[in-house]
Amino acid sequence: MKTIKSLSIQLLAILSVLSAIPRVEAATTIQIGPSGKTFASSMVQCAVNPATGLQAATVQTGLFNPRSKDKATITLNGGIVTKVTASQPDVAVWLVDGNNSVVVALSRRTADTYAFTVQPGFCDLPDTSANTFSADGVLEYAASRKSYTTVTPGCALNPASGNTQYFVNLFDNGSYLLNVSVNGTPLTQLNGTTRKSVPVFLGSGLNVISAANGTVSTDYYIRDGGNGTCTLP
Repeated sequence: MKTIKSLSIQLLAILSVLSAIPRVEAATTIQIGPSGKTFASSMVQCAVNPATGLQAATVQTGLFNPRSKDKATITLNGGIVTKVTASQPDVAVWLVDGNNSVVVALSRRTADTYAFTVQPGFCDLPDTSANTFSADGVLEYAASRKSYTTVTPGCALNPASGNTQYFVNLFDNGSYLLNVSVNGTPLTQLNGTTRKSVPVFLGSGLNVISAANGTVSTDYYIRDGGNGTCTLP
């Protein structure tokens, strides 16, 4: 009986943690603060700011696995953004160019600080109007014709994040040396022979995928990653 009771308690604890995860997963990957009670996105994302209708840099932050009475005050660069509670535990914080300090204060004595740097123009979307599509609309080709991607994202487990995320496949359309990045973060290098394609997993909001052939040309593709997670069939 003691063993069954122990297992039941452990199961309840696990379910309690899992119940808080769906809202956190919207950030795709997260970092937990020193207190163990707050979180923030690991990476800055670009999304449409409802207040302006424009693309802007943002992170998700708030309470991690909150209890019913937990609450915190969130500030950005010293200014109060909002307060969060167990019923509304997280919020999108819209960052400015340069260095940003996001603080989630649980009390006067306990506060976790997260630092983010946003390069000027980080969320400026590249011009992809010269890209073309296959007759069936399945593939998108860059203007240079050096690369192409699938148009409709699939859903799969991302080994890097441990989450199921939307993804597209990017292909080398020849034997070009292409440096592939997503949202400015280097992903891999394609050469068209031993490395012809790569799955590109998408974070929440709009994602900018680039394939640079040295300084000669850079191909761009824009894909929407939804809320950063997806459900397998």
